[in-house]
Amino acid sequence: MSAEETERAPDPATAGILRRETHASRAAASVLAAGLVTVFAVYCLFEAALKAFGQEPWLLAPEQAWEWISNLPSGIDPLALGAVGALIFLLGLYFFLNAVLPGRRSRHIIPNPRAAVVVDNEVIASSLARRARAEAGVTPEQVLVTVSRRLVEVNVRPTSGIPVDEAAIAEAVEDELIRTPVKPLPDVRVKVSAEGVIGV
Repeated sequence: MSAEETERAPDPATAGILRRETHASRAAASVLAAGLVTVFAVYCLFEAALKAFGQEPWLLAPEQAWEWISNLPSGIDPLALGAVGALIFLLGLYFFLNAVLPGRRSRHIIPNPRAAVVVDNEVIASSLARRARAEAGVTPEQVLVTVSRRLVEVNVRPTSGIPVDEAAIAEAVEDELIRTPVKPLPDVRVKVSAEGVIGV
């Protein structure tokens, strides 16, 4: 596959698939928000209709509700008021974070002009760990690789008495990333533990 084909922008349908697969859905938050607003609006409309027809309120008449709100915090237990306030704050924080955070999943895109290719970060980490331990000459238990959107962290516990080349490991991992090739390409950070493993 040529570099030109790899870098070519995907068509709109493929771009939509890639975005859906790499970003968490906001549908649950949207449905919850719409449901809460709908329930509140229907209740207010119901109470207003009862008042218009001269009926007794179902729970609280509109003027009583406004009077109760205007008199807060008097007439209510401070502990209950604090609990309700905390609940409202957490609900607001949930909606706020859903609105402002990108909601990216732990996945990377592999550019392909003919298909939408998405790979889990765990799969990438497994491949990079294999390359790192081959370069370091250690066992699978001595290498831990974590992959995020912008950073690959490689933690190596060398065998006691056998030094490892940190720069060579970083170069090998970077080469494996370029061969994949994932997008966006994360930076590589290698950390060699000061404590070696004995008897491996």
